[in-house]
Amino acid sequence: MSFVLGVVIGVLVGVGLIVGFVKSENYRSKCRSELATTIAAFARMTVEDSRKIFTPEQYPPWVVFSNQQKLNWLNSHLEKIWPFVDEAASELVKSSVEPILEQYRPMILASLKFSKFTLGTVAPQFTGISILEGGSEGITMELEMNWDGNPSIILDIMTYVGVGLPVQVKNIGFTGIFRLIFRPLVDEFPCFGAVCYSLRKKKKLDFTLKVVGGDMTAIPGISDAIEGTIRDAIEDSITWPVRKIIPILPGDYSDLELKPTGVLEVKLVQAKELTNKDIIGKSDPFAELYVRPVRDRMKKSKTINNELNPIWNEHFEFVVEDPLTQHLVIKIYDDEGLQAAELIGCAHVRLNELEPGKVKDVWLKLVKDLEIQRDQKNRGQVHLELLYCPYGTTNGFSNPFADNVQLTSLEKLLKSGAEPAQNGGEINRRKDVIVRGVLSVTVISAEDLAPTDLMGKADPYVVVTMKKTETKNKTRVVPESLNPVWNQTFDFVVEDGLHDMLILEVWDHDTFGKDYMGRCILTLTRVLMEGEYKDTFELDGAKSGKLNLHLKWAPQPLYRDS
Repeated sequence: MSFVLGVVIGVLVGVGLIVGFVKSENYRSKCRSELATTIAAFARMTVEDSRKIFTPEQYPPWVVFSNQQKLNWLNSHLEKIWPFVDEAASELVKSSVEPILEQYRPMILASLKFSKFTLGTVAPQFTGISILEGGSEGITMELEMNWDGNPSIILDIMTYVGVGLPVQVKNIGFTGIFRLIFRPLVDEFPCFGAVCYSLRKKKKLDFTLKVVGGDMTAIPGISDAIEGTIRDAIEDSITWPVRKIIPILPGDYSDLELKPTGVLEVKLVQAKELTNKDIIGKSDPFAELYVRPVRDRMKKSKTINNELNPIWNEHFEFVVEDPLTQHLVIKIYDDEGLQAAELIGCAHVRLNELEPGKVKDVWLKLVKDLEIQRDQKNRGQVHLELLYCPYGTTNGFSNPFADNVQLTSLEKLLKSGAEPAQNGGEINRRKDVIVRGVLSVTVISAEDLAPTDLMGKADPYVVVTMKKTETKNKTRVVPESLNPVWNQTFDFVVEDGLHDMLILEVWDHDTFGKDYMGRCILTLTRVLMEGEYKDTFELDGAKSGKLNLHLKWAPQPLYRDS
């Protein structure tokens, strides 16, 4: 039933909005005629063919009705009214998009406006439709659209050096899924109060830029700058979770507006086994992270020079609007200096896989393209710690020891505290804490180490290092063993447990030197939250080998009443 109602609503709203775009009475009358034809056709389809479309179980199993077949009637009528849509909507789209382009105008350009904008003669084709159950409050419809259009779009560009360039946008190819939300459902025609629309997923967006009567290379970098501006404008203005609200009936629809729901804390720990993009030396990797691919909301790590196993240990914070559909994207690049950075690999994490308020430690395999699933090449892995904190939690406190440093949600989670009152309640005395203490590291043993001697043995020992202070300790050497047992404990005074790291390197002792046998790198997040744990860790940079460790945290917090 929701499907039928959704289709009815979608058709009525879509055609009704098209009629609303038209300014002249002549266009209105023509569109009304097409509208009447469309509604009549839809009515016939609903009565005569609804069983074919909505209850296919009445047919034998070999009879299949595709989404394309279901939407042929809609596409045919859209083609009929498209000339009127083009003339009516072109000016509206132009006036709406120009301010967004100006907002993202590259610094090298003085102005960026349309001198011509028409949608062309080729109508888009709807290739799929689905209805998402939204309960009793509303209906959500998703329409997949494909448009290989022939619009006439010319951008009038002026540079600061006084050079004007008319740039034509050609060969547009677009495939995407639009989401329509009809809320709230009411008992007054047309049965809903407002419509929200958004580009839920952009599958393809291709276009070419050409200077009318000139060469695009006349000004270096102009093509990339304009293309980036267009893509940024689309991402920030219409791509989900951004949505546009069209009131249909009078009322307050502020609850439909885009609102932040929480904060995603990300600790970019390290990467390993990255693909080398340099002919001489090694790659200089840095990371780019985002939840929404908008310029001012993308984060960038520092660059680690000449390293295929970089350690960043950096914190980033992202605003989340829809944890059910949004995801964190991380891209690792090789810094090429003045030239464009080269992509090493990328990965993503769906936010609906995170449990609110709990840290998730993940290693992600890097791929060439997030849209291509079959990528067997080893491009490396990236290590992240993730924490999603919905708004409304009571764990926010300030840090008086670093007035200009804002705490991350992870720090707030660990640094929050409330003292039990005598009456059984809580006294909301705000405390500020530096997470410091003593970290006890017990190196228990190693297993299945790779041999380094000619006799197939090794003389292993472990160097234990705190990264920030570079304080080091090392175990004794166990001669001629690939499964050594140490059971040695080392204590480290840690001044900043949230931002320090523990590095354990295994070496083979030789009379005239030493051989590297692998390492493992640990943040202190887990021991800070659990207090104590014992675990086995694979050695990175080694053919084989594991370390058995026991970590214990003895906090020595510094408190000061606010």
